[in-house]
Amino acid sequence: MPVAPWATAEDGGHRVDLEETALPGIGLRHDFMTRSGRRVGVVSRRDGQRELVLYRVEDPDAVSRTLVLTVEEADVLAELLGAPRIVERLARLSDQAQGILSEDVVVPHRSPYDGRTVGDTRARTRTGASIVAVTRAGEVFLSPPPEFRLVGGDSVVVVGTSDGVAGVRGILTRDDPGPARRDGTG
Repeated sequence: MPVAPWATAEDGGHRVDLEETALPGIGLRHDFMTRSGRRVGVVSRRDGQRELVLYRVEDPDAVSRTLVLTVEEADVLAELLGAPRIVERLARLSDQAQGILSEDVVVPHRSPYDGRTVGDTRARTRTGASIVAVTRAGEVFLSPPPEFRLVGGDSVVVVGTSDGVAGVRGILTRDDPGPARRDGTG
């Protein structure tokens, strides 16, 4: 079965290569080697089930342990592992790109956009800044589509210039919704 290099990441000088292997009739397997020399894999089955696979240290082709996860369990694990990393990467990106910031803006319960969609804000059109994620009750929604409905108390991750981020903060927190009409047609 062919193995394709899928992605590479650098983490503190440790290069992590992710390999993808097609498993005919089953799905895909993704493997990588940890810094400690342990091979780890995730089998993504066509039915949505996931298997977390640990290989033997002395024989990286032999399976040591397998943990079968339901779709819901895999989603929870992905969120636990992924959400903090995404926020860290956004913070690093803002450090690297001069003049670009990422900031959390809380949608107040009195906001004109409490109960309205991301698209209604017209944030990017009006400010040049983008809403790239929304955190609600510990759950992270990445790249929310225009029809994603905001709720008071949401933490919105905004990326843009200082003026753009301030503009989105103003849109979400002021009493007047501005050009985006309450009926969602503006």
